[in-house]
Amino acid sequence: MVIDWNDIDTVLLDMDGTILDRHFDDHFWLEHVPKRWSQQNHTTLEQAKEHLYRLFRSQENTLNWTDLDYWSDRLKLDIPVLKQEVEHLIAVHPHVIEFLLFAKYAGKAVWLVTNAHSKTLDLKMKNTRIGPYFDGTISAHQVGLPKEDVRFWGKLQKFITYDPERTLLGEDSETNLKTAQTFLIRYLVYISRYSSRIEPRSSNHFPTIDYFNRLIPEKGSSCITIPS
Repeated sequence: MVIDWNDIDTVLLDMDGTILDRHFDDHFWLEHVPKRWSQQNHTTLEQAKEHLYRLFRSQENTLNWTDLDYWSDRLKLDIPVLKQEVEHLIAVHPHVIEFLLFAKYAGKAVWLVTNAHSKTLDLKMKNTRIGPYFDGTISAHQVGLPKEDVRFWGKLQKFITYDPERTLLGEDSETNLKTAQTFLIRYLVYISRYSSRIEPRSSNHFPTIDYFNRLIPEKGSSCITIPS
């Protein structure tokens, strides 16, 4: 895929796994929460993981998946407080700030569009201080639908004025890219290095980058090419 930045007005970026290292989220939900739940319920860690992973899977592709209040009530744990216990793991991916500065200097509207709950957003913006690089942030909880729902991208236009034909979306979720594709967002980019702890794999369906500096053209040019 060839991207000509002269043809783009709006940049939409996911948060977890896209601009932030998903290691924090993976460790929190797969290790830290089971550990605290097992302690509270006097079970083994293995039993806790088996039980909780099943609960987590039952809420995939819904707003409950990222709703901290829902999980606090369901698990009888203070999830926001538990997140603060491991907040030192929150990190911005390499080259993200470089790309955000490029996009802003190029006159693009840059929006953070995430499924994350407002309490998660607050914690991560406080820790990373990247909020000022964006024109604004929109949570799926404001929209009323998760990004996995094909209706999300249309409803998003009530919050952000954007032309799908002149929009670039960066995501680490192929499912979300597919729903955006249905809405005819033109430039869809898969972020393969969603966690610092994994070996990146290219998407079979979308142009793929590992780091955001791949989207910055050389000086004097407005175009870059991403392998499909």
